[in-house]
Amino acid sequence: MDNKFLEQPHETTKIKKVIGIVSGKGGVGKSLVTSLLAVAMSNKGYKVGVLDADVTGPSIPKVFGIKEKPFADNNENIFPVKSKKDISIMSANLLLERETDPVIWRGPVITGIIKQFWKNVLWNELDYMFIDMPPGTGDVPLTVFQTIPVNGIIVVTSPQELVSMIVEKAVNMAKMMDIPILGLVENMSYIKCPDCGKEIKIFGESKIDDVAKKFNISVVDKMPVNPEITALCDKGEIETAPDGNLKNIVDIL
Repeated sequence: MDNKFLEQPHETTKIKKVIGIVSGKGGVGKSLVTSLLAVAMSNKGYKVGVLDADVTGPSIPKVFGIKEKPFADNNENIFPVKSKKDISIMSANLLLERETDPVIWRGPVITGIIKQFWKNVLWNELDYMFIDMPPGTGDVPLTVFQTIPVNGIIVVTSPQELVSMIVEKAVNMAKMMDIPILGLVENMSYIKCPDCGKEIKIFGESKIDDVAKKFNISVVDKMPVNPEITALCDKGEIETAPDGNLKNIVDIL
């Protein structure tokens, strides 16, 4: 990656690791994985922040139950909103009058907002920043990869065969941008029968292991469909989710 495009964060900000969470398409649970990783690392005692770069489809504030607006001082510095467990969060949805208002902005405005979230937000000292990226390989992923010093990405997918093809696009983009791929996470991999405990693969046999082998990367976690976690997201209580989710990827961060 060409470092000449990298932007510097605010002078008071020191971030040790920046991890991007990406997906080739929407609806695979990318924001859920981002949130669970942030909570898991916070529970380990690390200082954590989440930059919600999915500007037109932001869900991070909802998952964390945050409605508070960020504060900005006279120097145009922005202070992130803190979650119940002191996770620093910044999202375009926190800037809207109502959380259901649509974000109808053109590409240059959206990428400008992402740069502001990086440069003008006083993140202070963080051990980990997780960036929830929009799906696909468009303006925002390109802006993030070119302007923010991303240490690595986690690719989130689901088992459908079509998704495997789309995952290859995200993996290829990361390789072209020289961004390390920490691993693949397959969400909705199966559902566990509440009576017998059998794992039922509701989307059929996954092709993700073939994709991982092709690109010499690892499938680090396979997450089941979990109605309890879904309910916690709906209630804005993701921070009360039990530990143990995404254990393998947490162990290598």
